[in-house]
Amino acid sequence: MVRRPAFLNGLRSFEAAARHSSFTLAAKELHVTQAAISQQVRLLEKRLGFALFQRHANELELTEQGRAFHPGLTDAFNAIERLTDQVAAMRSGPVLTAGIAPAFGMHWLIPRLPKFNRKHPEVEVRIATGGAQRPLRDDWTCSVRRGVGDWPGYIGEELFPATLVPVCTPALAKGLRHPSDLKNANLIVVPHLREQWAWWFEAAGLPAPIRPAGEVVFENSPMAIMAVLDGVGVAVAQLPYVSDALTSGRLVTPFPIVRKKYESWYLVYRPVRQDDRALLLFRDWLHGEARLQRQEYERLM
Repeated sequence: MVRRPAFLNGLRSFEAAARHSSFTLAAKELHVTQAAISQQVRLLEKRLGFALFQRHANELELTEQGRAFHPGLTDAFNAIERLTDQVAAMRSGPVLTAGIAPAFGMHWLIPRLPKFNRKHPEVEVRIATGGAQRPLRDDWTCSVRRGVGDWPGYIGEELFPATLVPVCTPALAKGLRHPSDLKNANLIVVPHLREQWAWWFEAAGLPAPIRPAGEVVFENSPMAIMAVLDGVGVAVAQLPYVSDALTSGRLVTPFPIVRKKYESWYLVYRPVRQDDRALLLFRDWLHGEARLQRQEYERLM
């Protein structure tokens, strides 16, 4: 298919004049003279073979063809502007795409990313939705996920253990002296992670299931963590999800009892990517942050 000439100057002049209903205002917007706008529109009308404006003494009125032409032309110029902004924002440096579970990303990785960005501003980091329930994708540079280190065809580097801790606000903790006091509390539960409470009860020497005063059920971990922060009840959570809140004092662990699961958190990537510059920089930084997380685990122990 052969494209017809676009006559972009004429199209731009017509779009601005139609939007303002004025050659004068269009000229001010495009930083040209009123005569130039008028000439460009006349040339466009000549090439199209029909009039776009009815010209009156003190106003412009769009013809039927002009009214049909103008909205689509405005959309086209807006689309070009958006595309230009997107391309201008693209970086020429290395790109790292990491598949991360939403809760881990929201509560652990993303709050730490500014430190990586300051240290390596040349690396563009893209976060994709990953996690144990989603398969590893070949277009990801790496993933951070929980497991036992068994991902055939991938390299898995252990970061820190998957540690469960009970957490609540300081106000709620005042009424909790012994793990058995949880019978009088609202327990926050994520249905597909309900067994985590049973694992922690076992570590605390309590029979499971315990009968609490009430249960508040949330569909996923991010919602459950927000509920804990708002004082809805007590949750048992992965330590990375709440470590920052514990450090700031927004949350506390009412009992010095943790449960280390058989799983750990890993950095996972394909061997073919092990010399990727963006991955090497991210890997070194991530292991440094993981050392700090392990220290948090040792402090709780």
